[in-house]
Amino acid sequence: MSAGKEELEIEDDLVESEEDGTDAPVAEVAKTNLSKRRTIDNLLEERRLQKQLADYDFDL
Repeated sequence: MSAGKEELEIEDDLVESEEDGTDAPVAEVAKTNLSKRRTIDNLLEERRLQKQLADYDFDL
């Protein structure tokens, strides 16, 4: 788990290609976007769990 805030690197290197009409660049961009979305979802889930743990009353 991470301690403190982390900064995410955002890369805006979308490639537009009209050379031969193949869909390979589109598939690659889709995989990259999905990977970034999963990373963001994992960080948000970790933050949510850390908040729940901090709010938990250990003196039961």
